[in-house]
Amino acid sequence: MKKLLIANRGEIGIRVARAARDYGVASVAIYSDADAGSLHAELADEAYGLGPGRPAETYLNIPKILDIARRAGADAVHPGYGFLSERAEFAQAVLDAGFIWVGPAPAVITALGDKVEARRIAAQVGAPLVKGSAGPIASAAEAVAFAKEVGLPLAIKAAFGGGGRGMKVARRIEEVGELFESAVREATDAFGRGECYAEQFLDKPRHIEAQIIADSRGNTVVLGTRDCSLQRRNQKLVEEAPAPYTTAEQRASIHDAARAICAKVGYTGAGTVEFLLSQNGIISFLEVNTRLQVEHAVTEETTGVDIVVEQLRIADGMPLSVSETPVPRGHAFEFRINAEDAGRGFLPTPGLITRFRAPSGPGVRLDAGVESGSEIPGLYDSMMAKLIVTGATREEALIRARRALAEFRIEGVASVLPFHRAVLQEPDFTGEDAFRVHTNWIETAFRGVEPAPRVDPIDGNLFRSFIEIDGKRHVLSLPAALFTGLSAPQPAAPAIAPASEWEVTAPIPGTLQQWLVKDGAEVAEGEAVALIEAMKMETRILASKAGRICIKVEAGKAVSLGAELATIG
Repeated sequence: MKKLLIANRGEIGIRVARAARDYGVASVAIYSDADAGSLHAELADEAYGLGPGRPAETYLNIPKILDIARRAGADAVHPGYGFLSERAEFAQAVLDAGFIWVGPAPAVITALGDKVEARRIAAQVGAPLVKGSAGPIASAAEAVAFAKEVGLPLAIKAAFGGGGRGMKVARRIEEVGELFESAVREATDAFGRGECYAEQFLDKPRHIEAQIIADSRGNTVVLGTRDCSLQRRNQKLVEEAPAPYTTAEQRASIHDAARAICAKVGYTGAGTVEFLLSQNGIISFLEVNTRLQVEHAVTEETTGVDIVVEQLRIADGMPLSVSETPVPRGHAFEFRINAEDAGRGFLPTPGLITRFRAPSGPGVRLDAGVESGSEIPGLYDSMMAKLIVTGATREEALIRARRALAEFRIEGVASVLPFHRAVLQEPDFTGEDAFRVHTNWIETAFRGVEPAPRVDPIDGNLFRSFIEIDGKRHVLSLPAALFTGLSAPQPAAPAIAPASEWEVTAPIPGTLQQWLVKDGAEVAEGEAVALIEAMKMETRILASKAGRICIKVEAGKAVSLGAELATIG
């Protein structure tokens, strides 16, 4: 390959562009109008606009992306993670257009991307498994019937997807039907397909995964394990490598199963095989992610393998640079730095970053997609950066992590930094007595943090802009004095007064996804009345009092923070 188009945005767009430069190939970024001032568009060698619209019209628009690849003279495409990264039709379209696809073959993505088929493959190679539905579940009623058959808790999962999207855990039989329908909606929005299946959910399990790389010459290597148990809403917040507090037998079982599953389907590229580990030591295969993982960096730090460069080498037909599982060199943590208010249930907080001061020093790596002055759009996920901290031991890595998190400053939007700082003081996580973290530990055992203060960020003066010529981005630098007096700084968002108890208001800017009650219905205080979606998260809106609801905004509409959605009289 000579020129690589990166079909993604943000932090991963920058990460791949850097790997391309290290590998000696040029990089091409794409960006939507909402990302016009983004860092990933600036740091690539070239950048082309996708135009306006939601993800379906931009980062998920296959014809538009391939057209840009042709115009840019690219000969290869890297999908990053999220968006189109696990869509077999995109991989096939890339190959059909004559480009190199950086990833596994479309048929492999299809086989492993179908979670039901992936379970069948895992069973064929003898991987450990819990009971699950034989195929996708057709209706909420069928989901309820299956729950009664196998028992609770029950996990309902998107058959085509990943990253926690389209996954719900039912712990009461009364909520199975509603959660099934919610999972179908999320899966449809995120992946374009709503099929969901169900399987027994191991209560309070750990989430352990194995990173694999495989070349086209039949070589498959497991680089090691990671623990990704610290999650909110089934989406990871902290990861570490290698997975701590596991036995040699457990590691061997995970490594062997991951290698066998990938070898069975002729996997090529980088991928991750995920497992659950119960409190009593039971291991169960979960899924295969046929792409680069957000948390790949901790494995890079503990193995010395650049996984993204390895992806490019494999796509070029070269052999793996390692032939066996490396001995871990120390311990690494990754902290996802999301624009979310952990004190308000991890509500996403899109807006303008007025200050972004990153930590540094020994053992500290930062993979960031933003800087001071960056805008966090509400259209996409909430991740701003990843802080990776490495030490010779887990204890040293914890000490360095506390230092790095104490140095980190983000202003203008809420962030999860207070959560990360608090977690590193929790004995359940640090493991002085025992490691007690599990996948729903945050919801059940974490003591919580205070809500972030409400901030109305102010736009700074304009120093640099860009222009597009034939769709290609060009930076335009002009003296700041030229703009003095042309426009006064304006608030990025109006201040929102607290809602009265009679109002149902939007807790976040986003899309009003669905009303859970009918107009004029009697509702109880605290009852969930609507769902709002923003930054890839679905949030319930609760009634502030009991009474009759009068709906003011119809489902499907975009709403701003604090917008009146209904009244209760």
